[in-house]
Amino acid sequence: MSEEKKIDEAVEVKEEDKDATVEENSTNTEGAENGDTGVEENNSAEKENNEGDKKSEKSSKKKKEKKDKKDEQIAELNDKVMRQMAEFENFRKRTEKEKSQMYDMGAKSILEKFLPVIDNFERGLATVPEESKEDAFVVGMENVYKQLMTEMEKVDVKPIEAVGQELNPDLHNAVMQVQTDEFESGVIAQELMKGYTYKDQVIRHSMVGVAE
Repeated sequence: MSEEKKIDEAVEVKEEDKDATVEENSTNTEGAENGDTGVEENNSAEKENNEGDKKSEKSSKKKKEKKDKKDEQIAELNDKVMRQMAEFENFRKRTEKEKSQMYDMGAKSILEKFLPVIDNFERGLATVPEESKEDAFVVGMENVYKQLMTEMEKVDVKPIEAVGQELNPDLHNAVMQVQTDEFESGVIAQELMKGYTYKDQVIRHSMVGVAE
């Protein structure tokens, strides 16, 4: 092989190496650019994710605040309802008590008017002679008196015990003193007019005489 041919071949090899180097550098440059683009894309995606997380957190916070406000309003309404129910219950009890008191006052006023009738029955029957007690008229009057007293007892009207009891100013009205050896001093020895109670309330005090 001649000298010129060797030289030409060496030049061609160098040119091929040069072209390969340029191509490799170009490839590396493109790879670097693609890498930068990938970093930017990753940063952008991360930024979007952060913004999404912030929006989600903000939305959750708003929902929680809205729920807390709603729960507070419900608690206030429940408290208001409970207060109104308690007030109504107190009003109902107070009304029933007042109604019962008014009824008792009215009943007491009416029952007081029957007491003189009972007194007259007892006085009349007490004066009947022993031999006349079997007469039809007397028996009929006794039956009416018993029926009247039964009905009075049904409405909780009861006579006040007097003779033999210690004087009680809440039940008895002492109008005289009686000389007697049968009872101790301060004990009721005589009942002048019978007293009565209605539902444990005195509608008429017993008029009595107390032993000296």
